[in-house]
Amino acid sequence: MSRATQRKNDVSTNDLLPPFLALRVFEAAARLASFSRAADELDISPGAVSQHIKSLEEFAGQPLFRRLGRSVELTDAGRAAFAHAGVVLSEMLHAGRAMRSATRGRRISISTPPSFASKWLIPRLSHFQDSHPEVEVRLSADMTLTDFSTSDIDMAVRYGPGAYENLHFERLMAESVIVVCSPRFAEETGSLTSAADLVNIPLIHDDASERDPSCPSWSMWFAARGLRRTDVERGLRFNQSSLAIEAAVEGKGMVLAKRQLAQRDLNEGRLIAPLTEEAAPVAFAYWLVWPRGRRFEPSQNAFLTWLRGQVIASDPPADQTA
Repeated sequence: MSRATQRKNDVSTNDLLPPFLALRVFEAAARLASFSRAADELDISPGAVSQHIKSLEEFAGQPLFRRLGRSVELTDAGRAAFAHAGVVLSEMLHAGRAMRSATRGRRISISTPPSFASKWLIPRLSHFQDSHPEVEVRLSADMTLTDFSTSDIDMAVRYGPGAYENLHFERLMAESVIVVCSPRFAEETGSLTSAADLVNIPLIHDDASERDPSCPSWSMWFAARGLRRTDVERGLRFNQSSLAIEAAVEGKGMVLAKRQLAQRDLNEGRLIAPLTEEAAPVAFAYWLVWPRGRRFEPSQNAFLTWLRGQVIASDPPADQTA
Protein backbone atom coordinates (compact mmCIF):
# COMPACT_ATOMS: atom_id res chain seq x y z
CA MET A 1 0.00 0.00 0.00
CA SER A 2 1.38 3.39 -0.96
CA ARG A 3 1.92 6.15 1.61
CA ALA A 4 -0.71 8.35 -0.11
CA THR A 5 -3.27 5.54 0.03
CA GLN A 6 -2.48 4.93 3.70
CA ARG A 7 -2.99 8.65 4.48
CA LYS A 8 -6.30 8.60 2.61
CA ASN A 9 -7.49 5.58 4.57
CA ASP A 10 -6.46 7.21 7.84
CA VAL A 11 -8.64 10.30 7.25
CA SER A 12 -11.84 10.04 9.27
CA THR A 13 -15.14 11.67 8.42
CA ASN A 14 -14.47 14.46 10.94
CA ASP A 15 -11.28 15.39 9.08
CA LEU A 16 -12.97 16.10 5.75
CA LEU A 17 -12.57 19.64 4.45
CA PRO A 18 -15.71 21.74 3.89
CA PRO A 19 -16.28 23.03 0.33
CA PHE A 20 -14.19 26.18 0.02
CA LEU A 21 -16.63 28.26 -2.05
CA ALA A 22 -19.44 27.43 0.36
CA LEU A 23 -17.20 28.43 3.27
CA ARG A 24 -16.52 31.80 1.66
CA VAL A 25 -20.26 32.37 1.17
CA PHE A 26 -20.90 31.29 4.77
CA GLU A 27 -18.37 33.80 6.11
CA ALA A 28 -19.93 36.68 4.17
CA ALA A 29 -23.49 35.74 5.16
CA ALA A 30 -22.51 35.37 8.82
CA ARG A 31 -20.60 38.63 8.90
CA LEU A 32 -23.39 40.58 7.19
CA ALA A 33 -26.28 38.69 8.86
CA SER A 34 -27.99 38.56 5.47
CA PHE A 35 -28.03 36.21 2.49
CA SER A 36 -29.00 39.01 0.10
CA ARG A 37 -26.20 41.32 1.28
CA ALA A 38 -23.72 38.43 0.97
CA ALA A 39 -24.96 37.89 -2.59
CA ASP A 40 -24.35 41.57 -3.39
CA GLU A 41 -20.85 41.51 -1.90
CA LEU A 42 -19.84 38.32 -3.71
CA ASP A 43 -21.63 39.28 -6.94
CA ILE A 44 -23.71 36.10 -7.07
CA SER A 45 -27.45 35.50 -6.88
CA PRO A 46 -29.33 35.07 -3.56
CA GLY A 47 -30.32 31.61 -4.81
CA ALA A 48 -26.65 30.68 -5.21
CA VAL A 49 -25.99 31.83 -1.63
CA SER A 50 -28.83 29.62 -0.37
CA GLN A 51 -27.45 26.64 -2.30
CA HIS A 52 -23.96 27.09 -0.90
CA ILE A 53 -25.29 27.39 2.65
CA LYS A 54 -27.46 24.30 2.12
CA SER A 55 -24.44 22.28 0.96
CA LEU A 56 -22.44 23.45 3.98
CA GLU A 57 -25.28 22.57 6.36
CA GLU A 58 -25.48 19.12 4.75
CA PHE A 59 -21.73 18.79 5.33
CA ALA A 60 -22.17 19.90 8.97
CA GLY A 61 -25.23 17.70 9.50
CA GLN A 62 -27.08 20.53 11.25
CA PRO A 63 -28.36 24.07 10.61
CA LEU A 64 -25.81 26.89 10.72
CA PHE A 65 -28.34 29.74 10.44
CA ARG A 66 -31.78 30.58 11.75
CA ARG A 67 -33.83 32.22 8.99
CA LEU A 68 -35.53 35.37 10.28
CA GLY A 69 -37.35 36.77 7.28
CA ARG A 70 -34.97 39.21 5.61
CA SER A 71 -32.13 38.53 8.02
CA VAL A 72 -30.42 35.49 9.50
CA GLU A 73 -28.62 34.68 12.73
CA LEU A 74 -26.08 32.02 13.51
CA THR A 75 -26.89 28.88 15.44
CA ASP A 76 -24.45 27.66 18.09
CA ALA A 77 -22.76 25.51 15.45
CA GLY A 78 -22.68 28.47 13.06
CA ARG A 79 -21.04 30.71 15.66
CA ALA A 80 -18.41 28.07 16.36
CA ALA A 81 -17.66 27.77 12.64
CA PHE A 82 -17.64 31.52 12.04
CA ALA A 83 -14.94 31.97 14.69
CA HIS A 84 -12.59 29.99 12.39
CA ALA A 85 -13.90 30.87 8.93
CA GLY A 86 -12.49 34.41 8.81
CA VAL A 87 -9.06 33.15 9.90
CA VAL A 88 -9.11 30.42 7.24
CA LEU A 89 -10.03 32.85 4.45
CA SER A 90 -7.40 35.31 5.62
CA GLU A 91 -4.73 32.61 5.55
CA MET A 92 -5.85 31.53 2.07
CA LEU A 93 -5.55 35.14 0.92
CA HIS A 94 -2.05 35.41 2.37
CA ALA A 95 -1.10 32.17 0.61
CA GLY A 96 -2.37 33.57 -2.67
CA ARG A 97 -0.44 36.80 -2.16
CA ALA A 98 2.73 34.81 -1.50
CA MET A 99 2.21 32.73 -4.66
CA ARG A 100 1.84 35.89 -6.74
CA SER A 101 4.57 37.91 -5.03
CA ALA A 102 6.48 38.43 -8.28
CA THR A 103 3.34 39.65 -10.05
CA ARG A 104 2.31 41.79 -7.10
CA GLY A 105 5.62 43.58 -7.36
CA ARG A 106 4.34 45.10 -10.61
CA ARG A 107 0.87 46.26 -9.59
CA ILE A 108 -1.12 48.21 -6.99
CA SER A 109 -4.75 47.57 -6.00
CA ILE A 110 -6.52 50.43 -4.25
CA SER A 111 -10.13 50.93 -3.16
CA THR A 112 -11.69 54.41 -2.91
CA PRO A 113 -15.14 56.02 -2.72
CA PRO A 114 -16.49 56.57 -6.27
CA SER A 115 -16.56 60.38 -6.08
CA PHE A 116 -13.01 60.56 -4.75
CA ALA A 117 -11.90 58.27 -7.58
CA SER A 118 -13.58 60.22 -10.39
CA LYS A 119 -13.00 63.80 -9.19
CA TRP A 120 -9.64 63.59 -7.39
CA LEU A 121 -7.64 60.44 -8.08
CA ILE A 122 -8.27 59.55 -11.74
CA PRO A 123 -7.35 63.01 -13.12
CA ARG A 124 -3.96 62.66 -11.43
CA LEU A 125 -3.21 59.01 -12.32
CA SER A 126 -1.49 59.84 -15.60
CA HIS A 127 1.35 61.44 -13.62
CA PHE A 128 1.97 58.18 -11.77
CA GLN A 129 1.68 56.10 -14.94
CA ASP A 130 4.15 58.36 -16.75
CA SER A 131 6.66 57.93 -13.91
CA HIS A 132 6.02 54.20 -13.39
CA PRO A 133 4.86 52.67 -16.70
CA GLU A 134 5.78 49.20 -15.44
CA VAL A 135 3.20 49.30 -12.64
CA GLU A 136 -0.37 48.18 -13.27
CA VAL A 137 -2.94 50.21 -11.29
CA ARG A 138 -6.14 48.41 -10.28
CA LEU A 139 -8.76 50.81 -8.93
CA SER A 140 -11.91 49.61 -7.19
CA ALA A 141 -14.39 52.47 -6.73
CA ASP A 142 -17.33 51.48 -4.54
CA MET A 143 -19.02 52.34 -1.26
CA THR A 144 -18.41 48.95 0.38
CA LEU A 145 -15.77 49.12 3.10
CA THR A 146 -12.84 46.92 2.17
CA ASP A 147 -12.54 43.70 4.13
CA PHE A 148 -8.79 43.18 3.90
CA SER A 149 -9.08 39.64 5.31
CA THR A 150 -10.97 38.42 2.23
CA SER A 151 -9.99 40.83 -0.56
CA ASP A 152 -6.87 41.38 -2.65
CA ILE A 153 -6.85 45.16 -2.09
CA ASP A 154 -3.48 46.57 -1.01
CA MET A 155 -4.74 49.83 0.52
CA ALA A 156 -7.89 51.92 0.64
CA VAL A 157 -8.95 55.55 0.91
CA ARG A 158 -11.81 56.13 3.34
CA TYR A 159 -13.78 59.30 3.99
CA GLY A 160 -14.63 59.38 7.67
CA PRO A 161 -13.56 60.20 11.23
CA GLY A 162 -10.40 58.08 11.31
CA ALA A 163 -9.36 55.72 14.15
CA TYR A 164 -10.14 52.57 12.14
CA GLU A 165 -9.90 49.47 14.31
CA ASN A 166 -7.13 46.97 13.51
CA LEU A 167 -5.86 49.07 10.59
CA HIS A 168 -2.94 51.38 10.02
CA PHE A 169 -4.45 54.75 9.18
CA GLU A 170 -3.08 58.13 8.24
CA ARG A 171 -4.84 61.31 7.27
CA LEU A 172 -4.44 62.01 3.58
CA MET A 173 -6.16 65.39 3.61
CA ALA A 174 -8.89 67.38 5.33
CA GLU A 175 -12.17 68.38 3.72
CA SER A 176 -14.38 71.48 3.72
CA VAL A 177 -17.63 72.60 2.07
CA ILE A 178 -18.02 75.49 -0.34
CA VAL A 179 -20.93 76.93 -2.35
CA VAL A 180 -20.22 76.63 -6.09
CA CYS A 181 -21.94 77.04 -9.44
CA SER A 182 -20.95 77.36 -13.09
CA PRO A 183 -19.85 80.75 -14.44
CA ARG A 184 -22.74 80.67 -16.92
CA PHE A 185 -25.27 80.04 -14.14
CA ALA A 186 -23.89 82.96 -12.10
CA GLU A 187 -24.01 85.25 -15.13
CA GLU A 188 -27.59 84.34 -15.98
CA THR A 189 -28.78 84.58 -12.37
CA GLY A 190 -27.27 87.95 -11.55
CA SER A 191 -25.66 89.05 -8.31
CA LEU A 192 -24.57 86.11 -6.14
CA THR A 193 -22.30 87.47 -3.45
CA SER A 194 -24.15 86.80 -0.17
CA ALA A 195 -26.33 84.10 1.36
CA ALA A 196 -29.42 86.27 0.91
CA ASP A 197 -28.91 86.14 -2.86
CA LEU A 198 -29.54 82.37 -2.83
CA VAL A 199 -33.08 82.31 -1.42
CA ASN A 200 -34.75 82.09 -4.83
CA ILE A 201 -32.31 80.16 -7.02
CA PRO A 202 -32.22 76.44 -7.99
CA LEU A 203 -30.40 74.20 -5.52
CA ILE A 204 -28.58 70.91 -6.04
CA HIS A 205 -28.52 68.41 -3.16
CA ASP A 206 -25.64 66.04 -2.40
CA ASP A 207 -27.21 62.97 -0.73
CA ALA A 208 -24.07 60.82 -0.83
CA SER A 209 -24.27 57.87 1.56
CA GLU A 210 -20.86 58.69 3.10
CA ARG A 211 -22.21 62.04 4.27
CA ASP A 212 -20.37 63.67 7.14
CA PRO A 213 -22.74 64.51 10.04
CA SER A 214 -20.97 67.88 10.30
CA CYS A 215 -21.46 68.56 6.58
CA PRO A 216 -24.43 70.95 6.28
CA SER A 217 -27.49 70.37 4.15
CA TRP A 218 -29.04 73.38 2.42
CA SER A 219 -31.66 73.72 5.17
CA MET A 220 -28.91 73.77 7.81
CA TRP A 221 -26.88 76.22 5.73
CA PHE A 222 -29.73 78.75 5.40
CA ALA A 223 -30.77 78.35 9.06
CA ALA A 224 -27.21 79.03 10.25
CA ARG A 225 -27.38 82.39 8.43
CA GLY A 226 -30.75 83.34 9.83
CA LEU A 227 -32.51 82.85 6.49
CA ARG A 228 -35.68 80.94 5.76
CA ARG A 229 -36.50 79.26 2.48
CA THR A 230 -39.78 77.33 2.26
CA ASP A 231 -38.76 75.24 -0.76
CA VAL A 232 -35.27 74.45 0.50
CA GLU A 233 -35.72 70.69 -0.04
CA ARG A 234 -36.60 71.09 -3.72
CA GLY A 235 -34.08 70.62 -6.50
CA LEU A 236 -31.99 67.93 -8.11
CA ARG A 237 -30.72 65.24 -5.70
CA PHE A 238 -27.80 62.89 -6.25
CA ASN A 239 -26.48 59.92 -4.28
CA GLN A 240 -22.86 60.66 -5.22
CA SER A 241 -20.96 63.88 -4.64
CA SER A 242 -19.35 63.73 -8.08
CA LEU A 243 -22.77 63.74 -9.76
CA ALA A 244 -23.91 66.76 -7.75
CA ILE A 245 -20.75 68.61 -8.78
CA GLU A 246 -21.23 67.65 -12.44
CA ALA A 247 -24.80 68.98 -12.30
CA ALA A 248 -23.42 72.30 -11.07
CA VAL A 249 -20.84 72.32 -13.89
CA GLU A 250 -23.75 71.90 -16.33
CA GLY A 251 -25.47 74.99 -14.89
CA LYS A 252 -28.33 73.21 -13.09
CA GLY A 253 -28.01 75.20 -9.88
CA MET A 254 -25.78 75.80 -6.85
CA VAL A 255 -24.38 73.02 -4.72
CA LEU A 256 -22.69 72.69 -1.34
CA ALA A 257 -19.64 70.89 -2.69
CA LYS A 258 -16.76 69.13 -0.99
CA ARG A 259 -13.82 71.41 -1.75
CA GLN A 260 -11.30 68.69 -2.54
CA LEU A 261 -13.65 67.07 -5.06
CA ALA A 262 -14.55 70.38 -6.72
CA GLN A 263 -11.05 71.86 -6.72
CA ARG A 264 -10.05 70.76 -10.23
CA ASP A 265 -13.25 72.22 -11.70
CA LEU A 266 -12.59 75.44 -9.77
CA ASN A 267 -8.98 75.59 -10.98
CA GLU A 268 -10.01 75.07 -14.60
CA GLY A 269 -12.89 77.54 -14.52
CA ARG A 270 -15.79 75.11 -14.87
CA LEU A 271 -16.98 76.15 -11.42
CA ILE A 272 -16.72 79.34 -9.40
CA ALA A 273 -17.32 80.14 -5.73
CA PRO A 274 -19.18 83.46 -6.01
CA LEU A 275 -19.94 84.08 -2.33
CA THR A 276 -17.61 86.09 -0.13
CA GLU A 277 -17.67 83.28 2.49
CA GLU A 278 -14.69 81.00 2.99
CA ALA A 279 -14.99 77.22 2.71
CA ALA A 280 -16.27 75.71 5.98
CA PRO A 281 -14.19 72.84 7.47
CA VAL A 282 -16.00 69.58 8.25
CA ALA A 283 -15.18 66.83 10.75
CA PHE A 284 -14.49 64.02 8.29
CA ALA A 285 -11.25 63.68 6.33
CA TYR A 286 -9.76 61.36 3.71
CA TRP A 287 -7.77 58.56 5.32
CA LEU A 288 -5.35 56.09 3.81
CA VAL A 289 -5.69 52.65 5.45
CA TRP A 290 -4.22 49.16 5.21
CA PRO A 291 -3.80 46.17 7.57
CA ARG A 292 -1.29 46.60 10.34
CA GLY A 293 1.89 44.67 9.66
CA ARG A 294 1.36 44.55 5.90
CA ARG A 295 4.60 44.64 3.90
CA PHE A 296 4.44 46.37 0.54
CA GLU A 297 6.24 45.45 -2.66
CA PRO A 298 8.19 48.18 -4.53
CA SER A 299 5.20 49.06 -6.75
CA GLN A 300 2.93 49.67 -3.76
CA ASN A 301 5.58 51.75 -2.00
CA ALA A 302 6.04 53.82 -5.17
CA PHE A 303 2.31 54.48 -5.41
CA LEU A 304 2.11 55.36 -1.72
CA THR A 305 4.94 57.87 -2.05
CA TRP A 306 3.33 59.38 -5.15
CA LEU A 307 -0.11 59.61 -3.53
CA ARG A 308 1.24 61.43 -0.50
CA GLY A 309 3.03 63.84 -2.82
CA GLN A 310 -0.22 64.68 -4.61
CA VAL A 311 -1.90 66.01 -1.49
CA ILE A 312 -2.49 69.75 -1.37
CA ALA A 313 0.53 71.43 0.22
CA SER A 314 -1.58 73.36 2.71
CA ASP A 315 -2.91 70.09 4.18
CA PRO A 316 0.17 67.88 4.70
CA PRO A 317 -0.48 64.14 4.89
CA ALA A 318 0.58 61.54 7.43
CA ASP A 319 0.33 63.84 10.45
CA GLN A 320 -1.88 61.33 12.26
CA THR A 321 -0.97 57.66 12.16
CA ALA A 322 -1.68 54.49 14.08
